[in-house]
Order: sequence, then C-alpha cells, then structure tokens
Amino acid sequence: MRSILCALFVASLAINAYAASPEPPLDEKRLSVHTLVREDVFAGWRSNDMERFARAEKNIELLMQQRPQSKAALLAWKGATNIYRAVLATEAGDDEKFQHHFDQTLHFFAEAKKLASRDVGVSAVVGGSYVMFADRLPERHRAQAWSDCYDSYLVMWKLQERVVGKLPVHIRGELLGGMIQSSQRTGRTEELDKYLDKMLEVSANTRYGRMAKKWKEDPQSALDTNISCKTCHASGRLEEKLARLSGE
Repeated sequence: MRSILCALFVASLAINAYAASPEPPLDEKRLSVHTLVREDVFAGWRSNDMERFARAEKNIELLMQQRPQSKAALLAWKGATNIYRAVLATEAGDDEKFQHHFDQTLHFFAEAKKLASRDVGVSAVVGGSYVMFADRLPERHRAQAWSDCYDSYLVMWKLQERVVGKLPVHIRGELLGGMIQSSQRTGRTEELDKYLDKMLEVSANTRYGRMAKKWKEDPQSALDTNISCKTCHASGRLEEKLARLSGE
C-alpha cells in the first residue's frame, strides 16, 4: 500500500560494512526516510522487537536534523511510533502513559498532515498506523481513529485509483485493504461494497482477494478479522536496496 519511499546515503561503504552496522547508514542520499526507518518500526509492531523499535525512534530524531525537507514524513513516523507505545501502555493498564503517547500521536499526525496534506507517504504512514492499531485503542478513541484512517486512505485512493490494477500485489492489496477496512469500521456500506468488488476484480487470486470474498459472503466475519497486512513488510528490503546501490 505504500508507495513509500526513500531517503539517502553515500555508497562509499561496502555492503558487508552495511550488514555489520548496528544502524542504517543515515547519510545515504538515495533512500527515503521511509525506507530507512520502516523495517525497524515494523520489527516492533509485528514482532515486539523493542530494541529495533527504539533504534527507529532514535534514527527518526537524527533524520529530523539531517533531512529537514522530509519533516512531514518524519513527523508521521513519530506519530506511528507513539501509537504503538500508547497501545502497549493501555494493554498494560497504564492510563497515564497511554494518554501521553496517544496525545503525541495525534499531535504528530496533525502536524504532518498540516505540512503535507496530500502526500502519499504521510497518508500511508497515518492510515497504516490506524489500520494496525485502531481496534486496540480504548473504545472511546476507535471511531475517530477509523475516521482519520479512512481520510488518509482516501488521499491515496484518489491519486492511485486509475492505476490500481497495475500496481504490485502488495501495494494494491494494502491500498484497497485500507479502504475496505476503514469503510467497514466507519459504517460506509456503499463504499465497502465498492472497494470489496474492486479488490475481487484486481486481486481475486491473492490473500487479499480471498479475504474480500469471505467478507462478501459473510459480512459478520468483518467484525473481527483484518483484510490488510496480508503480505506485510518482510524484513531485508533495506539490505536489498543497499546491495543494489553498492553495485551502481
């Protein structure tokens, strides 16, 4: 779902040096900030690897200083890291810590959208964060979270609707998955049917399409299942990009 994206380094080090480094080479100028921090964020989100997650938080702060032109994207990632910390806090029963991190989430997302309201990368980070965690927020926050999620995916949809069938499986699946899930969670029944049909049209023989078929046949199943993140963010992409860059 994310045509996100790239912030850059110098390719003066050999790939073996990169692989041995405990942190990404933040001076490389051909990779976006999204590429540089995404894998470590997702290591926390999906595997609870908090060491790598903390590294992502540290690198976001470093990149804020080094890449002022990418401030909007980095603010979105700051929101993304805070929403996970908020979820962990509420699940641990720490209401004060939850509120701190959730307030930070809302602040950073709002600032990112203020700077770049139609940026695909910002919208992807905000929307993807809510897809991952809106259902794990305290119930009083879920409706607004899903509403914000829908708005973020709609930005991406308007930019990519005409070419959605030509996008890679992961990107079109995540884009439509986000539209479907946020439509369902916000009670947009007409939109839900529209995006389910589109998913079946362009991704029928994928994990996304099979889940869309299930939702169409059994609407009740949508209440406690997730149609997004079916081919999500395998690790190693950053290393692969660095390997390609080192050969140029």
